[in-house]
Amino acid sequence: MKTTKPTKAFDAVDMMRAIRANITRETGHMSFQELQHYMKQKLQASGLHPTPQTI
Repeated sequence: MKTTKPTKAFDAVDMMRAIRANITRETGHMSFQELQHYMKQKLQASGLHPTPQTI
């Protein structure tokens, strides 16, 4: 009896590779200081905090 693999509706590995390629394309030419600024902007835009917030 031959078994077939089910098709994936979502492939996390492909998505991660695409995201990584996009970030590399955007930041590949940047200096260290430009990269720091880029990361700071992305964190602020996402609403995430790089350090835990205390109440």
